[in-house]
Order: sequence, then structure tokens, then C-alpha cells
Amino acid sequence: MASIQGFPLSQAAIKASAAALAMVLAQAATSASAAPPDAPGNASYLALGDSIPFGLIAADGFAYVNPRNFVGYPDYVGGDLRLHTANAACPGETSSSFISPTGADNGCRAFRASFPLHVGYTSTQLDFATNYLATHKQTRLVTITLGANDGLLLQQSCNFDPACIQAGLPQAVATLTANMNTILGRLRATGFRGVLMVVNYYSLDYTDPSQTGLTLLLDQTLAAVAAANGAVVADAFTAFLAAASTPFAGGKTCRAGLLNVNPSDPTQMTCDDHPTQSGHELLADTVETTYAAATPGN
Repeated sequence: MASIQGFPLSQAAIKASAAALAMVLAQAATSASAAPPDAPGNASYLALGDSIPFGLIAADGFAYVNPRNFVGYPDYVGGDLRLHTANAACPGETSSSFISPTGADNGCRAFRASFPLHVGYTSTQLDFATNYLATHKQTRLVTITLGANDGLLLQQSCNFDPACIQAGLPQAVATLTANMNTILGRLRATGFRGVLMVVNYYSLDYTDPSQTGLTLLLDQTLAAVAAANGAVVADAFTAFLAAASTPFAGGKTCRAGLLNVNPSDPTQMTCDDHPTQSGHELLADTVETTYAAATPGN
């Protein structure tokens, strides 16, 4: 998905004073979260992944100094299910950087160096997650949205050449599969017995067969790994397709009002890759419906 995790650290709107303030806030957030957030005995929800669950808005200037400016689907899910939410998502996270501090990364480490996340941690996201689950035995739900940055790194390495991308897909899929098996396996190994949920990806434009085809391949890979690890899939792809299939939207996710305006487009008639609040609400509805189906006794 093109630029799905991009964030404009180099834009003029994010000046040195903002970065300095952000570093102070980031240090404070890390210190405050030396112990995992939320009381261990409370019913909890752990959200993991990339810029989508983080709630990123591209080119949002000074807003980056406070993560509370960014509301993602985990906020809605936690509120609706009355669960204490820990959102560890990091913009630019790949399946490799999720596991290893030296793994291929699409900007998460740079973001964390300058701006605070919703919860602070100095480890990898996987290490934070396993520590959280080991100490929060009342966690009911874990969601993870991860993998789009793996595809974006391939596109960037190929300079978006279709033949190069096609040639690199088998290795990219194999890497994502291995990494997601590791991630889901380690989450379960903590003793977590709640609902483990993979939230898949929507197409930016359902009328574009090339872009939609790559998204489908990503989602099929995630579905296979989820099935192998006792996880369920929240089908964002289908939910967004239905919402975009109106006469006005015509299959275009942007025209359906589900994606934020592209900040680099002066006409404000195109979108970037991140959901609007209505998009996040649709993702939350999809997660909650999937959670209810997985916990019929609740």
C-alpha cells in the first residue's frame, strides 16, 4: 500500500522547537511506563501494529508532540468494550522491526526518537507486548495490524517498478509469514487465552486492480498465518469495500470519506493512506463484530 506508514519528519511544519519538546515528552512517557500501563487485575485490551492503529495523521505539524492528538480504532474498541486500552502501535513498524531492534524498518525508530507513542517503551514492540501479557492476565483482546510496511519497503527498493516488485514478492511474503508466525506464537506463549485478532488491510482504491491485488495478497498471507496460530481475522478489506461501493464513491475509498486528505495535494481532492475518524469507526465496528463472534458466551 503506497506510503501507508509515511510521516513527514522533514517537513517545515515540524521545527526544532517541536522536536525538542517531543523528546522531553517521549522521555517522560518512557519513564512513566517503566511498568506496563493499567492495573494488572483490570480487564484489558492490547493494540499492536503500525500507523493505522496508532491513528496517524500525515503532516500534522506540532500535533506529533502529544500522542493524544491521534485517535485510532483501538480507542473506539476499548471504549465500546469497556476494556482498559494499551495502544503500543508505532508508525512505520514492519514485521521485522516489530521483532528486532535492527530489523528492516520503515520509520518507526525515527518516529520514536522524536515523538512519543501512546505508551512508552524502549524495547521492541514484541518485547513490550509479551511483558504486558505476562503481567496483565485479565487481557481479553489483542489486535495486530502489521505487514503493509513490509510491502512498502519492497516497493521503495524497486523504485516502484512493477516487474521488480513482482520478482521480490515471494521473498517478501516468506519473510512476513515467518515473522508473523514468530509474533503470534510468542504472544500465545505468554499464556494469553483471550481473543488474538489480526486486523487486515483495506484497499486504497478498489477500482485499481494492481493496488488491490497487492493488498489481497497481503491479506491472504495474514489470514493463513492467523489460521495457523489460532487467531481470528477482522476483515477490514471487505468492510471498506462495502462502504466504498456507493454510486458516489464508485469503489474509491477516498471518495467514501474513509481516508484522510493528502496533505501534499493543494486541491485537497486526493487522500493519503490513513483512515479518517469514520474510517477508524468502521475498523472498530469490524473488530467488535469479530470479537463478539469469537466470544459468543460474553
